Amino acid sequence: MSSGDAPGGQQAPRTERGARTRERLLAAAREVFEERGFLETRVAHITRHAGVAYGSFYTYFPSKEAVFLELADRLFADMTEHPLEPAAGPSPADRVRRANRAYYEGYLRNAKMMAIIEQVATFNGEFQELRRKHRAASTARSAKAIEHWQRAGLVPADLDPELAAGALATMVDHSLYLWLVQGDHADAGRLLDTLDALTVRALGLPT
Repeated sequence: MSSGDAPGGQQAPRTERGARTRERLLAAAREVFEERGFLETRVAHITRHAGVAYGSFYTYFPSKEAVFLELADRLFADMTEHPLEPAAGPSPADRVRRANRAYYEGYLRNAKMMAIIEQVATFNGEFQELRRKHRAASTARSAKAIEHWQRAGLVPADLDPELAAGALATMVDHSLYLWLVQGDHADAGRLLDTLDALTVRALGLPT
């Protein structure tokens, strides 16, 4: 993708006004998707909500799927930018707690869209691949932290970093999905404390 391309291979707007219109369409699309769901949303709903002419939509996006794909791409980037990090500073256990809470806060911000994305991913391979790409990138960063802690003698050497990072991420992700999307009635503080404790103990990190 060149620097002039937007996600999905679309050409980025060449003017500031065009960029503002495109962002207005994205903001409107997110609100409409959250209100109507993916299947019930039409391009006309998005343009009406954005106050943009129907035909202008296709200047910026080829389809509602393209809008949804970009929104999902931004959402995943927002949610996965705080994986485990091996940098100096707080203890490894504190870094686990910070990463889990950052992910929780991201999930809370995006819970409505996450519910729709989970639905769309069941029948659209492009969205499945997008989720897999972001998850793999986040898991790889967390695996590097685990490897760092193994070299420091804090995590057992026989633990596979990639598999451990993936399994722990799945535990956190699915627990938050059940709580925030499916309406599980667990107390947020107790749930996060439990996820922290399970992660720290699974890695064998000192508390």
